[in-house]
Amino acid sequence: MGAAVQSQDQGGPRRRGRGRRRARPMAEINVTPFVDVMLVLLIIFMVAAPLMTVGVPVELPKTAAGALPGDEEEPLTVTITAEGRIEIQTTEVPRDQLVSKLRAIAAERDSDRVFLRADGAIPYELVMQVMGALNAGGFSNVGLVTDSGGPTLDDAG
Repeated sequence: MGAAVQSQDQGGPRRRGRGRRRARPMAEINVTPFVDVMLVLLIIFMVAAPLMTVGVPVELPKTAAGALPGDEEEPLTVTITAEGRIEIQTTEVPRDQLVSKLRAIAAERDSDRVFLRADGAIPYELVMQVMGALNAGGFSNVGLVTDSGGPTLDDAG
């Protein structure tokens, strides 16, 4: 694993005693252990990366609508859980503080786009109240998040 010792045989008579030559250390670096450690770390990160996704578990309704185009700034996500809790990104926010928090966030952001995720079991009234709070907080570009592959309302699907 470390530096190996390499002896050189000069082909002449060997001397004994004090004048004995010492073997010189090998000057090459053995990179095999380094490569082994890097491959193990690569595998660990490849396995752990999908587990690091942050989100609130919500059963989204399914629709036939396509996805919205992407944006450079990370989109703001407001979630309404099945229990009726409201969360901005992953932080729970009381209903009476929602508009003030949204105004503070809107002042710091360049984009007025926000994604609203609501559990399918949530009453429509609560979703509309949160959309009104989003509008009052300064976000006029609201995208409703759904799962794809749901039923269509036409006869083609």
